[in-house]
Amino acid sequence: MQAIDTNLLVRLFVNDAAAQAQKVRALFDRHADDDGALWVADIVLAELVWALDRVYARPRDHIAMALRALAGNATVRLESKAALPEAIALYAKGPADFADALLAVKAAQAGREALRSFDKKMRSLPGFKLL
Repeated sequence: MQAIDTNLLVRLFVNDAAAQAQKVRALFDRHADDDGALWVADIVLAELVWALDRVYARPRDHIAMALRALAGNATVRLESKAALPEAIALYAKGPADFADALLAVKAAQAGREALRSFDKKMRSLPGFKLL
């Protein structure tokens, strides 16, 4: 199993560097028959969303679609696969950031009674309590 860094996924989804994007597609193709061969950490997903939003100004619904596509790719093994569908849905509704949505879902799945923060954008997240 190989770990995938954020910059590979950015190239894949943005295709702003064609030669690099082709290398990433080739990597995915080489492992197309190997379920879970390419591991993606939660931090990579958070960085990917940040880059697509802040650097490339992609709309939230397009970013959510990219995350769903990644989650649906059998070659990819996600660090928090069980939390991702709900985190994507919460992020797509807004206004919370994706990293915060993923944190809220993981906290709930871990049985935490509350997620504390000063961030008012997190009010829509399950278990959130403003400190």
